[in-house]
Amino acid sequence: MSIFTPIADGLQSLATRLGTSGDKAATVSYAVDMLDDQQLEAAFRTSWVMRKVVTIPAMDAVRKWREWSGDGAKEIEAMEDAFRIRAKINEAKWKARLYGGAVILIGAGREDLNQPLDPRTIRKGDLRYLTVITRKDIIAGLADIDPRSPRYGLPIDYQFSTNHGEVLRVHPTRLVEFRGEPLPSQFVAGSGQYGWGDSVLQSVYTACQHLDMTMANVASLVFDAKTDIIKIEGLSENITDPKYEEMLFKRFATARLLKGNNGTLILDKDEEYESKSFAFSGLSDIADRFMQVASGAADIPMTRLLGTSPGGLNSTGESDLNNYYDRVQAMQTLEIEPAMSILDEVLIRSTLGAWPDKTTYEWRPLKQMSETQVSEIRNKDADTLSKLATAAIYGDDEIAAAGAQMFRETGIDALTIADDGLDDGGFVETVTADAAPRTLYVRRDVLNGAEIIRWAKAQGFKTTLPASDLHVTVAFSRTEIDWMDVGESWQSKVEVAPGGPRIMEQFGKARVVLFNNDELKWRHERIKEAGATWDHPEYQPHITISHDPDAPDIAGIEAYQGPIILGPEIFQEVKEDWNEGITET
Repeated sequence: MSIFTPIADGLQSLATRLGTSGDKAATVSYAVDMLDDQQLEAAFRTSWVMRKVVTIPAMDAVRKWREWSGDGAKEIEAMEDAFRIRAKINEAKWKARLYGGAVILIGAGREDLNQPLDPRTIRKGDLRYLTVITRKDIIAGLADIDPRSPRYGLPIDYQFSTNHGEVLRVHPTRLVEFRGEPLPSQFVAGSGQYGWGDSVLQSVYTACQHLDMTMANVASLVFDAKTDIIKIEGLSENITDPKYEEMLFKRFATARLLKGNNGTLILDKDEEYESKSFAFSGLSDIADRFMQVASGAADIPMTRLLGTSPGGLNSTGESDLNNYYDRVQAMQTLEIEPAMSILDEVLIRSTLGAWPDKTTYEWRPLKQMSETQVSEIRNKDADTLSKLATAAIYGDDEIAAAGAQMFRETGIDALTIADDGLDDGGFVETVTADAAPRTLYVRRDVLNGAEIIRWAKAQGFKTTLPASDLHVTVAFSRTEIDWMDVGESWQSKVEVAPGGPRIMEQFGKARVVLFNNDELKWRHERIKEAGATWDHPEYQPHITISHDPDAPDIAGIEAYQGPIILGPEIFQEVKEDWNEGITET
């Protein structure tokens, strides 16, 4: 008995009207071809288009970040900088877009990660670390199938392994969870995606790949733009002869050399020569069309994805960017904000001890207005306030408060109401000007210098700097900057605990003690972001002990291991002769 095996899709699609349907697309269907992690990583690392598809929305979502207001706003923002929260959110978000999921482990409170994290139990200083973990390195547990649960369809816990082979369970409240592209059902599983989402590359892979292939083929055609053709009698019969082949190569190598030098090509009278050139008209339109398809698939306008101006008469791409910014703002409010709810409470309580009632934040706008647009808005606001003041509907204090808010949104920092004797409602606009730029030297004096000097003397230093001159340099910028842009440290006093990495080094004649402190390094980078310069490849906190050329060799000195207590930051202008007049004792 023979077995008949039907062919599912061959004959009906072989030719129109030979099967049951005349439609060529009748048998076309979609199938999910899941990209594995190796394919995702290869695409991300080798295709600039796919890399930008992954990273641009995540970067734009945190590019302007958010602005805190209320009690403790400056301290909260300083803590965000200290823990690099914006950078970690960006990293977790783009990795979630690449792999389909990523989390940030919140290191705060009790060490039992399997127990829920109650932010109300967090005390000042309890936040210790934030660690970004991708879907590859953490396993989503069983899904919550109770439809009454707020985590319906989401994992009830997570698991990851340590270097010691220990398997740790983590409660979801200890994680900032980011998932990739949404699935049609939370219970869809496949290619390790259970409990997560799809990679953003899953649906745009083909479109981006076609763009890459098209551009590669266009690049190949450039090398074939001009082709020289030489016809030689008897070439096919003689080419198998090794001697003939060798003579042929030498002959045309010489001909090419002569042509390259003087443009003359020498041929036998029986040889025929012709040159063909190829035009590339239309290729740019084809490449542009593939770019548009890739841009549409990624839902990122070409002006942002490719950095190109849009085509078309009077086209600016502004509407496309506005729609894109709306999408990014939706990502901020619908994805990032809910995911960070517990982290924000931990952050505030670890900074201030409690969450003040009126402390909140707003996402800064992504779109930047031109100077002309800002000027028009300011004039309209000023006109509105002037009319309100003339009509005497509101009091001066109410108008001042409303005006301050209106102008703050467009960059004016202060608004005052003054009785100037004029019949204009007393409206006066006051703009706070930037401070004059100047060089900047920032230091923190050592408060326990006497203790460090006693250690130095015990190590054989005959002369040292006075205890009152011991300090740590935070910034030394010969470039002039606005000091007001630097901000302030959130710690008026820095206490470095005993121990840790301590090294003796020699900088020229100076003997110094090197140590580590995250607050000092963070402040140094913050000041550089404000425009300051630094004359060295990197910043390393240190205390200069002595400039004595006869000081003992550092190889025989045990670095200071005691506490280091530093006072508040002191701002001064740079003095090139700063070391003149220093006497050692």
